[in-house]
Amino acid sequence: MNPSLCALRDSMEGSTPALIATCALDGTPNLSYLSAVHYLDPAHIALSFQFFSQTRRNVLENPIARILLIDPFTARRHRLLAQYLRTETEGATFEKIGAKLAGIASHSGMDGVFRLQGADIYRVLAIEPVDCPGLPQPLPPNLLPPLRALIETVAQAVDLEHLFDSCLAALERQLEIAQAMILLCDDAQARLFTVAARGYPGSQIGSEVPLGKGVIGVAARTGVPIRINHALAEHGYAQVVRSQALALDEPLEPALPFHGLANPGSQLALPIRLGATVSGVLYVEDLRAQRFSYHHEDALATLADALGLAIGRLQEDCEAGEAADWQGAPTPRPRANSTLQVRFYARLSTLFIDGQYVIKGIAGAILWKLLREYRDSGRRTFSSRELRADSSLNLPEISDNLATRLLLLRRRLDEMALGISLRKCGRGQVELRVEQPLELEEG
Repeated sequence: MNPSLCALRDSMEGSTPALIATCALDGTPNLSYLSAVHYLDPAHIALSFQFFSQTRRNVLENPIARILLIDPFTARRHRLLAQYLRTETEGATFEKIGAKLAGIASHSGMDGVFRLQGADIYRVLAIEPVDCPGLPQPLPPNLLPPLRALIETVAQAVDLEHLFDSCLAALERQLEIAQAMILLCDDAQARLFTVAARGYPGSQIGSEVPLGKGVIGVAARTGVPIRINHALAEHGYAQVVRSQALALDEPLEPALPFHGLANPGSQLALPIRLGATVSGVLYVEDLRAQRFSYHHEDALATLADALGLAIGRLQEDCEAGEAADWQGAPTPRPRANSTLQVRFYARLSTLFIDGQYVIKGIAGAILWKLLREYRDSGRRTFSSRELRADSSLNLPEISDNLATRLLLLRRRLDEMALGISLRKCGRGQVELRVEQPLELEEG
């Protein structure tokens, strides 16, 4: 009995390159390697169209192709008989294939070079096993029990901080995913900011990713999961092409460093949705190649959807009722200077304390407002309602994410321990705590 197309998905990942054979109308054959074959449904696959190659020229004339798939785990081979149907230049399939390519391209500053022109759709007419020795097929991982535990963890969260921290801890506990982070969108700044991270030697809190840049930024812009299982090889290939382009004096954008591990072997970025809107990204990575299968992608996409619903619910709870108190502030670092020098740059709402960068954007504008009010009137307590009413903060009218911005600000201040902190002190209220005299300056 021949296997189903779905059972061959491991062979389509690109770990072992597939081969495609086509033939021109005059009978001339052509054989090419494929970086990946994209599974669509039990009867269809897609191939990426980036350049007008001989393979594409042939299928436009003669739409029949043979594709050889090799399983990277068992070495078993299967031959597909496929018929070219059409090329899609928009829609879900095009976006999904293009998102991965765009994520790789933007890390190497090759956005205009590595560009998907279309997704070539094929109907699979027959699947034929190739008679050759191979290893037994490993059992697929059963991710339903850990996914259930993860969903329960998300459902039991009592506030945003508990949600983010417990979710990342559960990822490590249930799926042994040690490096993970959650980033939320700041549409006004066209960026994502990190609100929680786990498994990194240095802090990632407050770090930013431009929307549409890198694997994380492209996943947020397109709303499509991006999974790269051979990150070093795929990004390395892009860097080689970049070096060749620079040698020819081609104008390229600056390369973008990885957000997290310096040299990841596997990457998976999953959009967090709140309704039809992408509100953030769940990002996991590993030093090992082939760490995340399509089973992981399916399971974690479900988790990301649950995260989106929980974020929406808990943000509403922050306004409607009493939330759990934040923990006490950390002990400030000993300081030689008795006065805190705070400098604010209005153009990007960037705030520094004693020459150290703290935060920028709307969260920076919020902290600057609180500090000025404290200096001028001695006020320490502020409400979410008055922050929303302050037009100088430029909060979005819809989905302002104020609760997550305050959480980000509080975590960043606690992490730096510079003598300024925020605490929740009641329904929809925060308290500013200042350990030393302030000197404020606006640049």
